[in-house]
Amino acid sequence: MPLDDRDQTYLERAMELAEFGRGHTRPNPVVGALVVREGTVLGEGFHAAPGRDHAEVAALKAAVGEDFRGRLRGATVYVTLEPCCHHGRTPPCTDALLASGVSRVVVGSRDPSSRVNGRGIERLRANEVTVDLAEGELEHRLRRQNDIFRTSATRGRPFVTYKYAMTLDGRVATSSGDSRWISGEESRRRVHQMRMQADAVLVGTGTLRRDDPRLDVREVATDTQPLRVVLDARLEISPEAAIVRTAEQGPVLLLAADDVPSERVERVGGWGVQVATVPAGADGLLDPRAVARRLFARGVQSVLLEGGPRLAAAWWEAEQIDKVAVFVAPLLGVGREGREPLPVAPLTVMDQALRLRDVRSESIGEDVLITGYLREPD
Repeated sequence: MPLDDRDQTYLERAMELAEFGRGHTRPNPVVGALVVREGTVLGEGFHAAPGRDHAEVAALKAAVGEDFRGRLRGATVYVTLEPCCHHGRTPPCTDALLASGVSRVVVGSRDPSSRVNGRGIERLRANEVTVDLAEGELEHRLRRQNDIFRTSATRGRPFVTYKYAMTLDGRVATSSGDSRWISGEESRRRVHQMRMQADAVLVGTGTLRRDDPRLDVREVATDTQPLRVVLDARLEISPEAAIVRTAEQGPVLLLAADDVPSERVERVGGWGVQVATVPAGADGLLDPRAVARRLFARGVQSVLLEGGPRLAAAWWEAEQIDKVAVFVAPLLGVGREGREPLPVAPLTVMDQALRLRDVRSESIGEDVLITGYLREPD
């Protein structure tokens, strides 16, 4: 049946709970849940980390304690994602819900992974539990909340965010390539938060030569570092590069073309970094799809693309970018020789331009952060 206003309010709260797990649940999705009976919230929960209780079980335990079997008859559970019905690091959530005696489960969005994909809902309904699903704008937002997980499950590749800073006249660097600093300190701190929430941060050799970045998380507290990836087709990186010198602080992966001499691969690998090869195109750039597949095979679900315009254009044209995050700074007068953020083939009419979805803007110091998605959530 359609959800009423109270149902939607409870699901909104479950969405808020899910965000407490953001950045800590990989490779699992973020999920929130709460248990309600006769208009009273008995317990709330969220998935905190792999191997920890899933949100539904955390909420059941919060409601009545560790032994919740048969103690929640007549209650409703609200959960942002379809309950799992398979054994992983934890038992199936459908079993826990059935054991608790709840009479109704309200699901925010279906789980698209091959192990679930409707089976959790079917199992609950087969055991006479009423299951209702969110629809419309609320369901859209609930799917968007797990874009990373859903892209991995349905497309078999990482979710990629292209992040860049530009001036008001649309330039990411001067004619000489100088870009320090377009954005302010507050924006740069936000970038470190983005890195903390990503599985991998990726640049090309142009950014490596120009900025000598470390690509690690420094401005915010974190227990882990993202995989730092450099696309270096000819494996020309220097052992003095900052990312090599800090390799002991977090994993570094150099991706080279598959025709690079094996002795060079072996030599660079001896510097404490990982080296792998992928095919390169006629333009000499590594094939974005091959790179994405290689990273996905390593368990990477999300990539923060911090490379320059040439690299971004290649990933855009290969349809490997899912989201953009643009820091717009109050700077003008870079000039027509300045570098643009996305040098792709020009359009003849504006109607051909891609309009971003679910756009948000936020003031960060003197800058404005604009984010948007290239497609609907899976």
